[in-house]
Amino acid sequence: MKTVDPHDFLDLDDELNATERDLRDTVRAYATTEVLPQVADWYERGELPRSIAKELGALGLFGMQLDGYGCAGLSATAYGVACRELEAVDSGLRSFVSVQGCLAMCAIHRWGSEEQRQEWLPRMVTGEALGCFGLTEPDSGSDPGSMRTFARRDGDDWVLNGTKTWINNGAIADVAVIWADTADGVRGFLVPTGTRGFAAQEITRKLALRASNTARITLDEVRLPATAALPGAQGLKTALSCLNEARFGIIWGVVGAARTCYASALQYAARREQFGRTLASFQLSQRKLADMVVDITHAGMTALRLARLKEAGRLVPTQLSLGKLANARCAAEVARSARSILGANGITLEYPVMRHMSNLEAVLTVEGTEEVHALSIGRAITGVQAFR
Repeated sequence: MKTVDPHDFLDLDDELNATERDLRDTVRAYATTEVLPQVADWYERGELPRSIAKELGALGLFGMQLDGYGCAGLSATAYGVACRELEAVDSGLRSFVSVQGCLAMCAIHRWGSEEQRQEWLPRMVTGEALGCFGLTEPDSGSDPGSMRTFARRDGDDWVLNGTKTWINNGAIADVAVIWADTADGVRGFLVPTGTRGFAAQEITRKLALRASNTARITLDEVRLPATAALPGAQGLKTALSCLNEARFGIIWGVVGAARTCYASALQYAARREQFGRTLASFQLSQRKLADMVVDITHAGMTALRLARLKEAGRLVPTQLSLGKLANARCAAEVARSARSILGANGITLEYPVMRHMSNLEAVLTVEGTEEVHALSIGRAITGVQAFR
C-alpha cells in the first residue's frame, strides 16, 4: 500500500505544473544550501546582507509575477510556491523578495509611467537596484487614510514632508515608493533615496524579523520634479492594491515556516528519549504532530485555492483577508506547538523553531492585523461596516 508523505499529507504539490515544480526545487535548493547555513547568525546579528539581492535576482525571483521589463511573468501559484520555499528558511528572506517585487516593483509596474518603468524595473529585476514601500506611519498603521505625510505643489515641483516607519528594506533601498496626502487626495511618488531631505534610520532591537532591514524614514522638504509622481497612483486604493499582492505572498509563505517547524518537531520527537522511549511514541506528542499536519494541510489548501482564483481573475480582497488571517494564525500555532515538543532546546538558534515562532508573531501584524482582516471578513458577510 502507498504510504502518505508526512510532509505533504494530501499530495498538494501534485497540483503544481512542471514549471511550478521546477521553480519549487530551484528555490528550495538555493534557500537551504546558500541561506539556511547562515540565517541563524544573520538573525542573531540582526541583518540580512544586501549582497543576496543579486543572487535572488539571478534566480528571477524579483517581480516574478509581473510581465515585461525582464520580469519572468510566472503564474500566481509559481510566485506562491517561491514564497513558501523562501519563508521555510526565514520570514525575512520572503519579506525581502515580497517588498521588492510585490510592493515597490508592483507599484511602479502598475501605476508608473513608461519612463519610470524603464528607468527602474530592469535594474530591480536583477537586484542591482532595491526598492521600499513607504505607507505605514508612526500614528497610522491599520488606518492608512489618516496619514500625515503631505506633498504640496511648488511651481512644477512636489515638496514632501512626513515620517514613515516599519519600512522593510528602507535603509538599503535605492528608491522609495512614498505615499502622501495632497490637496487632491493620496498620491504615490518615486523618491530616490539620495534625494536631499530623505533620511532612513534602521530600526534595531527587534525581537522578530531580525534577518531583515527595517527602517524609519523621514522626509524633510524633499523636493521632487513633477515626473516623480506615479501617474496612475491616485487614491488610497492604489496603495492598498499593492498590499493585496504582498498578502498573497504571506498566505503561501507562512505555510513554509509552519512546515519547517513541524519537520523539526517530527525529527526531534523521533530521536529524543524520555522515560525509556521516544517522544514520538507518546500519545500527547502524536496528537500535537497530528494537529500540526492538519493545520499545515488546511493552510496549503487555502493558499492553493486562492492562487487558482487569482489566476482566473476572480480573487477579491476579502478572500485574501480570510487567507492571511487563517494561515498566519495556523502557522503561529504550529510553531508554538513545535516549540513545546522541543522543550528547552526549542528556544535556541540551534533549531529553527523559536526563530520562526518569533517571526510569525510579527507576520500576524504585517500587511494587516488579525483584527482588521476579521472586520473585513465581517463586513463581507454581514454588509455592515464596523471599522468606524
